[in-house]
Amino acid sequence: MGYKIKKTKFFTLAIALFLTCILNGQIVPPPVPPPPPPGLPIDGGLFFLLVSGLIYGVRKIKK
Repeated sequence: MGYKIKKTKFFTLAIALFLTCILNGQIVPPPVPPPPPPGLPIDGGLFFLLVSGLIYGVRKIKK
């Protein structure tokens, strides 16, 4: 009877040590990148803004 208990304890210890190695060997995921800064670029609408300002100024001067 003593042999069975020793064998059971040995297998329990072996399985516990094996599972610990597996759980600690996981790869850490990379950190989440930061969100982009708020605000919108002016690049696309700059020409339209300039043209509309010129048209508005000419109309104001004519009146």
